[in-house]
Parts: sequence; C-alpha cells; structure tokens
Amino acid sequence: MSVSDRLAPFGVTIFSEMTALAEEYGAVNLGQGFPNWDGADFVKRAAAKATVGGGNDQYPPSHGIPTLREAIASRYGPRIGRAVDPETEVTVTCGCTEALAAAFLGLINPGDEVILIEPYYDAYPVYISMVGAVPRYVTLRAPEFALDLDELRAAFSARTKAILVNNPHNPTGRVFSSEELGEIASLCHEFDSIAITDEVYEEMVFDGVHQHLASHEGMWDRTLTLSSLGKTFSLTGWKVGWGIGPESLTKGLRAAHQFLTFTTPTPVQHGAAEALGAPDQFFVDLRDSYREKRDLLSKGLADVGFEVYLPQGTYFLMAGHDHFGLGDDRAFCRHLVETARVAAIPPSAFYHRPDDGGGLIRFAFCKDEATLEEAIDRMAVLV
Repeated sequence: MSVSDRLAPFGVTIFSEMTALAEEYGAVNLGQGFPNWDGADFVKRAAAKATVGGGNDQYPPSHGIPTLREAIASRYGPRIGRAVDPETEVTVTCGCTEALAAAFLGLINPGDEVILIEPYYDAYPVYISMVGAVPRYVTLRAPEFALDLDELRAAFSARTKAILVNNPHNPTGRVFSSEELGEIASLCHEFDSIAITDEVYEEMVFDGVHQHLASHEGMWDRTLTLSSLGKTFSLTGWKVGWGIGPESLTKGLRAAHQFLTFTTPTPVQHGAAEALGAPDQFFVDLRDSYREKRDLLSKGLADVGFEVYLPQGTYFLMAGHDHFGLGDDRAFCRHLVETARVAAIPPSAFYHRPDDGGGLIRFAFCKDEATLEEAIDRMAVLV
C-alpha cells in the first residue's frame, strides 16, 4: 500500500515539518500562520448559543444556513458592486481550503491549463494534480513582488481554463494594484478564462482598500471569490469558508462540495454570521494591530541583519538571509531553529523551481508583542 501517484510527490507539508522542528527545540514559532490568542468573544458566544438552542443539531443545508448566506451576500454585494443572491450565488464551505478543492474539482477538467502566481500557498499545485490539470507559472520577484505583466500575458493560452489569484498575497504580502488586477481581468476576457480568487487576508490591507477582482468590469461572470472566517477573526480552527460567484460557477463549486464535506457544522455558521455583522471599528482595530506587529518584527529583523521586504497586507513578511552566508532557505531555517530557537518557513516549497526561493525566508507576525520581542531577542545570536 502506498500514497497515490498524484499525491506522493508532495510529501508532508512544510508547515507540519517546521512546526515539528519548533516543538523539538522549544522554539518560538513564527512559521505556521495562526494567532497565539483566542478569537473574538462575541463570535464564540453566538456559536455557543446555537449549541443549546433548538434545531441546530442536525444537518443544515449543504450550501449553508440562510442566516450566514444572507450575511455574506449583504457584506460582499456593496464591495463587488452588485446584488448577490444568497440562495444561488453563495456557498458555505469547510474553510477556504475546502472551497478551493471544490472549485478545482467542480470547474477544472483534465488537461486544462491553470495559471499559478508563485510563490504560492503549497496546496495550490496539489489541487491541480488532483484534477489532472496543467500548471503554468508566473513568478513574483523581490523586492516589490509585482506582477510582470509580460510574463503574465505569456502564461495565457487558448488552453487556459483558470487563473488562481491570491490577494492579498501569501507569502509575499503583496497587494495587487488596480493595474495588475485590470490586466488579469483583460486577459481573462481575451482568452475566455475564469478567475478563482483566494482572498482570506482581505481585511489585512495596511494602506488603501482591498479590491475584489470580481468588481472589475465584466468579471463578476468570470470570478469565483473565496474567503473565510479564520484569519480575520482569529478562529483558524473553526474552518468556515465561503464561495461567491454567478450561478454558472457556483454550480460547479456545489457539485463537488456536496461530496467532500456536504456541509459545515451548524453552530460555527451561526458564529460566522454574527462575525460578519461586526462594526467597522473592529476591522480598523484589526488592521492597526497587525500594522504595529508588522513594524515591530520588521525593525527587529532589520536590526539583526535581514533584508526585510515590508508587506502591504496579510500577516506574513518575507526577508532575505544571504547576509548570514548559511546556505539556502532550508539550511538557514534549520540553523535558525537549532541556534536561535526561532522557527520560520523556507519558501522554496512555494516555487516550482525551489531555487527561486532559496534566498528568502517567511515569518508570521500573527503573534502577541511579547512573543515577537522574544523571537527578536533570541535572533540576536545571529549578529
């Protein structure tokens, strides 16, 4: 017995690998992207109330409880610039991860080409492999991590079924500009392609306002917008996500979703509905808090000797480690854990040519200030 040929090449995720190493050495874990504090209390109270109320113990509708779908439609409609039908254009999933898998299984055929912007979240090429599609890559490069529009155009062809757009972008922290999103939209029209967007960090944009690709002219009909509860509300373990799009794309998403998880636990859906009704100040405070954490870690890393690439969004930052002369990113991350007892992520795992990420390292700053300061103090041994 063995792992299938489709999945065997991917092995264990780099996040599991580095977290295990962090635990072995008692390291401060700035690798895996989960906050080290509890999620929002008002959201948890709504979920707890649903567990003791009547009628919430059995299967909810596969595409989500009406209250949550209505909350999603109400929040996203004005942002996308059109009314969103909660019955036919919103689907609740078991986190954005399941939404992505369902989108690929429901919309992509074997042999279709799918464009990935790299460095990518490591699950993306797995989905491509699962459906027998063909990846095409567009690489973001330091220091700006901007889209090369000529390279982007060259990646499209008559066989391009979809482009997967992660914005704000993990792991670089890039927030794509109006020009970049406009070029993606233009190419989708020209080549009759769709866009699948992963927007889980949409509330973590430090300058300006997040733009939905679906809001660009003519892109509603070509875009499946995916997001989730976990990052914004520090509830990554709840696994509540959603997909928003025209019925033509939603049908594909739902066709796969019904046979993956079928549904998402009812109580956490009630909590999610409460979350999406949070006052605007909640989101302002969230951004301010993460901006302060970003700046704290950025300064500390620069003082130690890293070349820091300040992120425009997300709660990750990339840094160059060549100054230390300790090999590629994997060798450096192991040295960092063993010597400074601080864990980070080697981003070569996020490129189809691993050497493209060899000079970089990814840190997560979704930690309290005391934890970030402890990590900075420990890294002083590198100086």
